[in-house]
Amino acid sequence: MNPDAVVRLVAARCLAYPDERLYAELPLLRGALEGVRGGGGLAAFLDHAERTAPLELAAHYTDTFDTHNRRCLYLTWWTDGDTRRRGLSLVRIKGVYRDHGLEFDSDELPDFLPAALEFAARHEEPGTALLQEHRAGLELLRLALAGVDTPYTGVLEAVCGTLPGPSPQTKEEAKALARSGPPRELVGLEPFGPGVDLPWPTVSRAERTPA
Repeated sequence: MNPDAVVRLVAARCLAYPDERLYAELPLLRGALEGVRGGGGLAAFLDHAERTAPLELAAHYTDTFDTHNRRCLYLTWWTDGDTRRRGLSLVRIKGVYRDHGLEFDSDELPDFLPAALEFAARHEEPGTALLQEHRAGLELLRLALAGVDTPYTGVLEAVCGTLPGPSPQTKEEAKALARSGPPRELVGLEPFGPGVDLPWPTVSRAERTPA
């Protein structure tokens, strides 16, 4: 498995809700990262998890990934917000998974970042295209996490490091990336059309109705 795939799989586990499974798999995840380029931020997160009580890490996770604070793990939230258009985007992502032999069967939405990362690890070309299509949202999430005290920053930095080209350094650069749309050379997914400025929804996950 190539290094980017390993990073994506480990990041997917780190970005899921920190339950007993995460703690049971810490040695396995740490072993998978040995010698892997770009895995430093992930290793630092695993070290943090190991020395943090499960309830404390779970509370931090819930507080960190909150749409009200503009830190959201759902890719289409960044492009569509809480609009009717988002439902079409979710159906489309399910279709991408299905086209590659995967039926999405989860209580989560198909745009949940850990699910997209696992897909991108196992199906590199269309998975990278999916992540790159949502690159602006990923980078804005990374920048938002960097503005708070959280070990999840290193996880997002590792994820963005698996994508082509340098990461935007400011929110303005990331928003410009959103307006430019996905790179034309990426194949495997047909874009909706020109990128749009991010809507910055203000409704929290607890308040909104699932798409």
